[in-house]
Amino acid sequence: MENQTKEFIILGFSNILEYQHFLFVFFLILYVITITVNIFLITIIQCTRQLHKPMYFFLGNLSFLELGYISVTVPKIIIDIPRKRKSISFNGCITQLFFFTFLGATETILLSVMSFDRFLAVCFPLRYTSIMSHRFCFILAAASWVLAFLTTSFPIIWISQLYLCSANVINHFFCESAPLLKLSCSNPYFRELTVIVCASSVILSSIFLTMMSYGFILRAILRIKSINGKWKAASTCASHLFVVTTFYSTAFAMYIKPTASEGSLNKVMALFYAVFTPLVNPFIYSLPNKEVKEAFLFLTKKKWF
Repeated sequence: MENQTKEFIILGFSNILEYQHFLFVFFLILYVITITVNIFLITIIQCTRQLHKPMYFFLGNLSFLELGYISVTVPKIIIDIPRKRKSISFNGCITQLFFFTFLGATETILLSVMSFDRFLAVCFPLRYTSIMSHRFCFILAAASWVLAFLTTSFPIIWISQLYLCSANVINHFFCESAPLLKLSCSNPYFRELTVIVCASSVILSSIFLTMMSYGFILRAILRIKSINGKWKAASTCASHLFVVTTFYSTAFAMYIKPTASEGSLNKVMALFYAVFTPLVNPFIYSLPNKEVKEAFLFLTKKKWF
């Protein structure tokens, strides 16, 4: 049947019915905290002149991405948990799939752009300010969004035109490419190869650029003679390196080899990069960051005193 499916049934976490109330509270608290923390970080960056730097400009873009990234999936999960029939329309499913994939691809590219920013800061500290001008930062951020849109549009359009079999049950907690493609009647090798090629063009190229940037960063740090100098240079990259390692590894496992991620394992990996990443990223970037802490204390004192 060519797109005759009116709606899809989302299995979600129906295999653990006894924990539905716990899951509802868990996802609700997680969503509220994620939204609050990311908005809070964006506000601090916007309201503090000392944070009007390229690093925090990209961090603000990342937090904005996280707001959309988690809002595409979690509100629907929260609404569906109390329902006996967890369904989503065909158009709603494709829309959710598009925005989730688009925002995920944008974050992947933006993380590689942030690694390029750290490369310039460590390897070319004297020329860093002149190179990373406000205009150049805006171009890099805009290019990330445009490139992600162009890269994800074709596979999503292709998926929306697939021949679907009679089964309309998605073994996942939201519409994602791998479980959705399993409902197609087309050749499984061809459809999975298409996903792998499209995902590889974004994920692998971003990983390559990130690794190349950190290769130059490592070489520059090893050339620094003082221990304090090495620690200071390394500390500026530690948070970003932890984030890209977590995000790239789960995204790589999910999209480069979709057949290896099925059922419960599929859902666990999706939880990491779709739900937990938007939550922990602001904490990873802000808690160890002295400038963010000082900006928070300054705004707090300014408000209350």
